[in-house]
Amino acid sequence: QVQLVESGGGLVQAGGSVRLSCAHSGRIIGSWHTAWFRQAPGQEREFVAALGWSGDSTYYGDAVMDRFTISKEEGKNTISLQMNNLKPEDTAIYYCAAGSLSRLIVRYSRHYRYWGQGTQVTVSS
Repeated sequence: QVQLVESGGGLVQAGGSVRLSCAHSGRIIGSWHTAWFRQAPGQEREFVAALGWSGDSTYYGDAVMDRFTISKEEGKNTISLQMNNLKPEDTAIYYCAAGSLSRLIVRYSRHYRYWGQGTQVTVSS
């Protein structure tokens, strides 16, 4: 069993930066992927970024490419999402996810077994 707890959300001005953290308990093994998704009111859950646990392969959604960085902090059981140059359209609840799945389907939320409760990020213009 894996538990995920997000933190670090809040209110930030456009152009600013925020770092989200996802603390995990339980064992995440090498074949797994961890990811961040987001969901704005009235919209579907959107893929943000994913990280291959063993090889550090990373994947990003088109909307956040070159602005966001996903990483894991060794020894701290934490997955981070560094978000730079934030835009009002980045406003959403951000969710951390983990699961055993192929790199070919990391962008699809339905394949992740474990989810955090989410953290709100609001970007003001």
